[in-house]
Amino acid sequence: MTETGNNAEAQRQEAAASLLNDMETAAARMRELIVGMPPQDLLGYLYAQYMLKAMSAQNVGMQPEEPPEPAQPDDLINENQFLLEYVHAVLASDPPPEEVAFDEAKCAELYDTSRKLRQNAMFYAMATSADTKDGAFGPDTADIEYRAKATWVLLRGNRYQVLEGEFYQYVLAPHDDLLKEVYGVGADDIAAGFQAMTDSTRSGHSDAILNMMDSFDAVHAIQDEQGVDLGKAIKIWAEANTGQLAAARSAMDDMFRGGVANVSRHTNLPAELLADLSYRRGEEVEFFAAGSHTGTPYRTLPARKKPLILLGSDYYAIDPCFTRDAGYRALLFNLLQRKPDYKAAFNERQKAMSEAAFADILSDQLPGARVFQEVYYRDPITKQWSENDTLILVDDVMYLVEAKAGAAATIASPALDFGRHAQSVQDLVIKAYKQCERLFKYLASADEVSLYHSEGGKYVEFARIRQSDYRVMVPIGLTVESFSPLSAYCKELPQIVPLLGRHGFVSLSIDDLFVLRRLLPTPGQFAHYMEVRQAMAALRRAHLFDELDHLGAYLKKNRFDEDMANQLKEGADFVMWDGMSFEVDRSFEGEHWEAGPFPTQAFPDEVLKLLAALDASRSPGWLLAESRIRDLGEDGRNNLAAMLAQLRKSLNQNPARYFLFGRDVRTPLFIWMQRSGDNIDWQKVNDKAAAAALLTAGGSVTGIMVVATSGGTYKTAYTFPVNMPGPRSEDNARIYDEADRMRVRAASHAAPRVPAARQMPASARFNAGRNDPCPCGSGIKFKKCHGR
Repeated sequence: MTETGNNAEAQRQEAAASLLNDMETAAARMRELIVGMPPQDLLGYLYAQYMLKAMSAQNVGMQPEEPPEPAQPDDLINENQFLLEYVHAVLASDPPPEEVAFDEAKCAELYDTSRKLRQNAMFYAMATSADTKDGAFGPDTADIEYRAKATWVLLRGNRYQVLEGEFYQYVLAPHDDLLKEVYGVGADDIAAGFQAMTDSTRSGHSDAILNMMDSFDAVHAIQDEQGVDLGKAIKIWAEANTGQLAAARSAMDDMFRGGVANVSRHTNLPAELLADLSYRRGEEVEFFAAGSHTGTPYRTLPARKKPLILLGSDYYAIDPCFTRDAGYRALLFNLLQRKPDYKAAFNERQKAMSEAAFADILSDQLPGARVFQEVYYRDPITKQWSENDTLILVDDVMYLVEAKAGAAATIASPALDFGRHAQSVQDLVIKAYKQCERLFKYLASADEVSLYHSEGGKYVEFARIRQSDYRVMVPIGLTVESFSPLSAYCKELPQIVPLLGRHGFVSLSIDDLFVLRRLLPTPGQFAHYMEVRQAMAALRRAHLFDELDHLGAYLKKNRFDEDMANQLKEGADFVMWDGMSFEVDRSFEGEHWEAGPFPTQAFPDEVLKLLAALDASRSPGWLLAESRIRDLGEDGRNNLAAMLAQLRKSLNQNPARYFLFGRDVRTPLFIWMQRSGDNIDWQKVNDKAAAAALLTAGGSVTGIMVVATSGGTYKTAYTFPVNMPGPRSEDNARIYDEADRMRVRAASHAAPRVPAARQMPASARFNAGRNDPCPCGSGIKFKKCHGR
């Protein structure tokens, strides 16, 4: 290393040491401030400040006709979230003092100190990652190490609180009987409790305000009716409404003393379960223990171990963001502590749940799928028997899912031991990847291969499959919990390359599946998203934060993988898109979020009818046809819709119409539209389709048969094979002659005599009847417009 390099490294080390000292000093001061105030009053203040900021962000600087801008994470999440984690840490680490008083000036100092600590933590992440030259993620290790550290400090994963109960209900269902035995409640009740817990922090303040407003309205009504003063009216109301008085007191507690975090009051979870998830005051001994990084966010926050805290006789969920991850892990850990002999059965049930999750949760997206679990085969190289978790075959799409039932997220700090932090992720990802790789190599080892089940120690063949039958093959590593952002970055691991040179490996979590099934409700939508997602997984040095950003980019940009690939081709060293999940995030907000609408890609009605007809028929090849249509951009979709509508409306005069769409692209469509009730002349269909194939760039055409009425009803739609004819011969001369006629008709309209605004798609020009309205949209008959 040069002298200049040595000096730069020394300066970074000195800066890191200074930042660490500042962080430790700030953490110690925060500890003093937090322990010196009543916890309920402090919580009430912090939650109220968060609500005020959220309301301010929604109402300031917005024009009525403009959509709201994304809320700034620094303002709305990180400031309060970071501080709440420290409140939890201090309360878990320090016994309660004898007498303290709330002080708003101390709160102001607490916010200021918290901001400085968080800011220095980010600078520290930069300073301690910059020198990393190589590692688990190759040349990108420094960048990924920084992002892992930054995420450790700032973000706890992109969670939707309204889905907490759904998640818990699914992942706890395998242990329902033991949960009832240990805690007296089963998976459904526990899931409802966790949902109530998150609902309280999500909407507790607004509920409390509405409750108080109703009470005040009732008191003012007594004033008006009886002509008494306010004090007398309150007394009259209280005597007549003892039940509502208790609710009003609870609402006051929710609004001003952190009552929204009181899970003893807002859930029906048993005390034994809450105790297993909670710290008592002063119980935590590691976070502020002497040593390097003491009290800094680069130690493991106590909330990562137990998310609740016991204050007096009630349990509080001070930090709402760790309730999901830490709560799930803490619950299962304590379940096994109470019932250690359940370990073997626990592992088996977790395995079965995680292996079934993909096909189970996404059952609507996988209609008629053949689902095989615990698939065995003899490795052609080692000659040993190998096993894969779940193989799903639907139409011409294959999903191979390797599930990992263990906790995805390590509680090891990336700053104290990035190697261990990264290794926990690698163990999940690489093991799943290698298992998928073995099966893919087996599928490619012969034209047809056999698959087996293990029955009574013997391997019994249950299916034979051909790799050539599957247009899309997606290997997937599935975890119970999300482990963003490293899951998205694992494609940069040197070991992770597209299987068989073309099938990118995708990391997902059960969390992700609950969102995907809502926003991609049809099989065609989901299959196309997985195609795009797989292409993105194979694209190195182009990143989005997590699965929800990938989903948001897809809904907004469609083939966003191609956009990012083009940015790399244009000279970008590294491409990172941020904030793409905004529209997805918004769809899970609000009291009536389930009613939607959820964000979706825009399609003209005519194209939607075609997609619906394909989905209704689900004939072999329907996912291929949907994929080709969904690949189109906005202009392509509009042009296709115009052609479909134009030809459909002419079915009263013509029993059948056809057109070649996108002849110059890689995936052209030959669409034959048949009038409903008329017989299809398949000889004519095949001849015309084969002739059209001769006009395309690559000769590969997807044929779609559409049976419709001129009035707009699509009776059915399905694919049919389009065969490229062999060399010209006497038998196929008619096809070549038809291709020549098509070519001449298309060429004759290459320079239309109408303004550019009335140009029609090249794919439409060669096949419009002379008396039909011109497909260009001019409203003039074809013979007087482009047909001249």
